This record gives sequence, structure tokens and C-alpha cells, in this order.
Amino acid sequence: MADPKDSTPGNKELDPALAAAPAQDAQDAQDASEAPEALEALEALEALEDEVALDPFEQLQAELAATQAQVAEQRDQALRAHAEMENVRRRAQEEVSKARKFGIESFAEGLVPVKDSLEAALAQVEQTAETMRTGIEVTLKQLVSAFERNHLKEIAPEAGAKFDPHQHQAIATIPAEQAANTVVQTLQKGYLIADRVLRPALVTVAA
Repeated sequence: MADPKDSTPGNKELDPALAAAPAQDAQDAQDASEAPEALEALEALEALEDEVALDPFEQLQAELAATQAQVAEQRDQALRAHAEMENVRRRAQEEVSKARKFGIESFAEGLVPVKDSLEAALAQVEQTAETMRTGIEVTLKQLVSAFERNHLKEIAPEAGAKFDPHQHQAIATIPAEQAANTVVQTLQKGYLIADRVLRPALVTVAA
């Protein structure tokens, strides 16, 4: 005969497997959410173990080798820069030496014909004054041409020009009808070479 409790709906018992299913699902979900964190913690622990396992002496050796390599590279760069600087200095010295040695070459080329003309004039035993004057004029033109090619310019102020102490040298101050501090007469021409005074002009100045 059946037990009356089994037929009562309110007293019906649940299957244990069905009752445990929701709890198991919740546990699985929690485990799944905690899995990445656990993996990261495990990787960090392994990395820490690797660092601890590294021999401190070996680590110092590795750092020393890296430092020595860096120092060697910087030393090589410094040596290269020093060698380049020495080459530049040597080339500059050579250029200065050449400029001093051959700086007057162009001017000398212009003076050689002048010397030739003077020697030719002296070689003529009998010559008239007119012939001598013509030869002197030709020689002077050669000399002036050599001056012009080498930027050698005359300083020859005219009477009444303002006295310039940078280019003129006053020999005397004399009374004159012109304005004071002006050139009265040029006694000797001066010369400029590349806008630099080679010799000032000798002048007299109005008092």
C-alpha cells in the first residue's frame, strides 16, 4: 500500500542532483572569473623566482660588460673627433703657409716686366733725352698696371681736401686762405693695398 505522504504535493521531495545544479553553476562562474587573476599571479611568481635565481655576480658581470662597451664606444668617438680636429688644424696651417709663400706671386709677375724695361734702357749707351723719356713712360705704365692688378691704390689728396688722419700724415701746419684742417699740398703720395694703408700721404695742412 502506498504511503500517503508520497501523494501529497506539498511534501514532495526534490531530486538531490537538481538541487545541487544552481550551486555548482555559481561556483563554476566564480572559478572562471578568478582564472585570469590566478594566471597573472602565477606568472609574476615565476618571474620573481627567475630574478631570485639569477646569480648576483653574473648580474654584476653583465652590467660591467655593458658599461665597458659604452665607454669603449664613447672613447672611439672622442678619438675620431680629435683626429678630425687635428686634420683641420693641419690643413689650415698648410693654407696659411702657402699664402705667405706665394702671396706676392701675382705682384712679382707684374714687376718682372718693369725690371726688364729698366735693364733694357740702361743697356742703351747712346740715347736722346726724348728716347729716355719715352722708355721711362712705358716702364711707369707697366708699374701702374701691376699696382692696379694687385689692388694697390694711390693716396694723393688734392688741395682743399679734408685732412684724414687715417690716410694722411701732416708734416707741417701753415697759414693758408683755405679752410682750416684741410690739405694745402701733397708732398708724397701714400698707398692703399686692399683698403689698408700701406703708407700714408705726406701733406701740409692749413692752420
